[in-house]
Amino acid sequence: MRILFWGTPDFAVPPLRALLGEGHDVVGVVTQPDRPRGRSRSQQDASPVKLVAVEEGLPVLQPERPRGAAFLQAMRDLEPDLSVVVAYGHLLPPEVIDLPRLGTLNIHASLLPALRGAAPIQASILEGHAETGVTIMQMVLALDAGPMLHTLATPIMADETYGELHDRLAELGAAAIVQALALLEAGAAVPVAQDDARATFAPKIDRASARLDFAQPAAVVARVVRAFDPRPGAWALLGDVPVKCFGARIEGDGTDATLDAATAASPPGTVRSADDAGLLVRCGVGAVRLQAVQPAGKARLTAAAWARGRGVQVGDRFDDRTVDASPRASTGS
Repeated sequence: MRILFWGTPDFAVPPLRALLGEGHDVVGVVTQPDRPRGRSRSQQDASPVKLVAVEEGLPVLQPERPRGAAFLQAMRDLEPDLSVVVAYGHLLPPEVIDLPRLGTLNIHASLLPALRGAAPIQASILEGHAETGVTIMQMVLALDAGPMLHTLATPIMADETYGELHDRLAELGAAAIVQALALLEAGAAVPVAQDDARATFAPKIDRASARLDFAQPAAVVARVVRAFDPRPGAWALLGDVPVKCFGARIEGDGTDATLDAATAASPPGTVRSADDAGLLVRCGVGAVRLQAVQPAGKARLTAAAWARGRGVQVGDRFDDRTVDASPRASTGS
């Protein structure tokens, strides 16, 4: 079976390596064009998938958009029997999806029909799911709605971050696509239609979705921090300074019952301590300890180091516009 692989970021690398490692005939790779970097914009960054393809001596196609007569002819020249797509970065038109004789398979990082869309890993943490997984599905024109061929599930650990879950699901996706192709080659793959009535969606992440609201319960605040760790980083304002927050741990049992009286009496967003144990911040219910922060323009540092540098003091309050936006607060130094 001749496979054309589509992918761009780190998440797509384990499935590509798995296909090659299992001896599948990967006839080429489609990935995003190299992107300029640096102030001069003169240097070009190749995608992680392209780097693997070049290392393996595979033909590489890098269209700005996967469409048009020239691109379709380049696909035909590779004579694929099947396309495998994972985190490529563009929607594919019907003529591209249907060009291989066996169509196109997609590796999606959720247990469909839950969390269709661009950011299922973050959404699974934000929504407090106990488990997630990967689905191998036949690609159709509708978003992540095609018949399912194979799924693999995995629990979400209590303190697992987006970065940690991302890496685990990339490896799970590699295992799932190898298993799905084995079923396909054996004639044992049975497509199962998704129940559209049970579909949920995970829209693309933007800056607003990563903003912390300390008026929410501690359990919710901790999930938001985990869902955007390490990138783009959940954030809140301290004075006029955006501060990214990492390593949230729920204080006590997450309720007010285990808080000391002074913390329980504080408004949400109030910093109650900043030391080697972390930055203790009051929430709408309970409190969280943040293990690390990154004020705008600064490197990531521990809560204790931030306090020693006079970037934060006990009694400061996140997202309180009455906080003095003095040089101490605005520099975070």
